[in-house]
Amino acid sequence: MNLTNNFNFFEPAIFELRLYVAGGTSESASALRNLKEICEINLKGRYRIEVIDLLLNPQLAKGDQIIAIPTLIKKIPLPLKKIIGDLSDTDKVLVGLNIKQVKKNES
Repeated sequence: MNLTNNFNFFEPAIFELRLYVAGGTSESASALRNLKEICEINLKGRYRIEVIDLLLNPQLAKGDQIIAIPTLIKKIPLPLKKIIGDLSDTDKVLVGLNIKQVKKNES
């Protein structure tokens, strides 16, 4: 059995994701739309997304040390990961969520 290519063997039942946004900006809307699409394709039925609007609750930024928005935080499974931006780079998001391995450049 080749465990290096079989991530499903170790994946938890649920990914807990927290997306920090700033109101209804186009970048915040894009981040949420991109995240939902990525999750539906790659984590169907195995994810929860909590959206936190820092315009409504700015004090919540301190707990997760948010310095830029939008920011996605993968709470569970550990390790905790942060991804900043509109999440349009699907490969970067999948690597950040530990769903996909980083491809090494072949020389």
